[in-house]
Amino acid sequence: MARKVVITGLGATSPIGGDVPTTWKNSLQGVSGARTLEDDWVEEYQLPVTFAARVSTPASEVLSRVEAKRMDPSTQFAIVSAREAWKDSGLEEGLDRERFAVSFATGIGGVWTLLDAWDTLREKGPRRVLPMTVPMLMPNGPAAAVSLDLGARAGAFTPVSACASGTEALHQGLDLIRSGRADVVVAGGAEAAIHPMPLAAFNSMQALSRRNDDPEHASRPYDIDRDGFVMGEGAGALVLEAEEHAKARGARIYGELAGTAVTSDSYHITAPDPEGLGATRALKAAMFDARVQPNDIVHVNAHATATPVGDKPEYTALREALGKHVDDVCVSATKSQTGHLLGASGAVEAVLTVLAVHERQAPMTINLDNQDPDIPLDVVTSERHLPGGDIVALSNSFGFGGHNAVIVIRNV
Repeated sequence: MARKVVITGLGATSPIGGDVPTTWKNSLQGVSGARTLEDDWVEEYQLPVTFAARVSTPASEVLSRVEAKRMDPSTQFAIVSAREAWKDSGLEEGLDRERFAVSFATGIGGVWTLLDAWDTLREKGPRRVLPMTVPMLMPNGPAAAVSLDLGARAGAFTPVSACASGTEALHQGLDLIRSGRADVVVAGGAEAAIHPMPLAAFNSMQALSRRNDDPEHASRPYDIDRDGFVMGEGAGALVLEAEEHAKARGARIYGELAGTAVTSDSYHITAPDPEGLGATRALKAAMFDARVQPNDIVHVNAHATATPVGDKPEYTALREALGKHVDDVCVSATKSQTGHLLGASGAVEAVLTVLAVHERQAPMTINLDNQDPDIPLDVVTSERHLPGGDIVALSNSFGFGGHNAVIVIRNV
């Protein structure tokens, strides 16, 4: 019998809150984190998209000046969220560090460090490139920093699978505990890519909304007038723990990470399979792994980026995986509030899904004025309480390259 894995700590820094309580409160109230960018480089580069969803609390207000100077912003966010989750879990004394691992993901990594160093090289020469540049830009920087900060010695892993990365980190964390290689895993994802180059590149792909005059209403999942996602940033972290380990120390348990699954489309480098075949397989495999049936699902935190071509295949997959029961499942599209946090999105959305099950309340979807008739989901647009008794929720993440990742959260 596989070990049961539970969640005992939560951490987040997001565009709608600098910690979990604030992020959760604002997710229920429908707060938008999208704002006009006031950086000089917006005008300097004449960017066609002039807004994004930055973290509401800068990491510099949480970390010391020395810490922040030695970390890329993505790593800063990872440390902020991981420390909150760690404190929330109550883990410290008596923990066997040899049985403690980290699985912390990113989609892009230290893009600020990399591109700033390139500018320094071109403008000032090689002697002015900082010696910490490589450890700051490498994608495993967040995982390494978290493992160093918390003393994890059973491994520090870095899933990198675009926008599915944060959810894949949870998939790996579950496997580490189930297989007996760890008793505790801090799993999550971090991203800090609100930089002129990624903004320009995503815009060239026609992936970003261009509602420069109305940022707060730009992210519009499922709306007939959706025109792209809003770039976001931040991090989410969850403390995963073997159930017997958590109970032995009397830990507060938020819920169970009951199952996960990862598949690939093998269809296109950026476009999802229009029939949602890979996503369907991930949904079915995750439910099979969790030993739940479609009728057990009451809530879904959807990937729902608000791109014209991205939202419908996820609906197709949900209907194929859940059958007619999909009409009875309430769906939250929280990127409408946070924007798209790329490699961190799955981790932050996992935090919200855990709290939805624990608190029995679903986060809101905002900016849905005219729902696309081809996506007839029961979308949560106002206060919504989840039923009592045993409940199960899903959280989906899909990434460029055809990555599909799904987690299943069950109440305890």
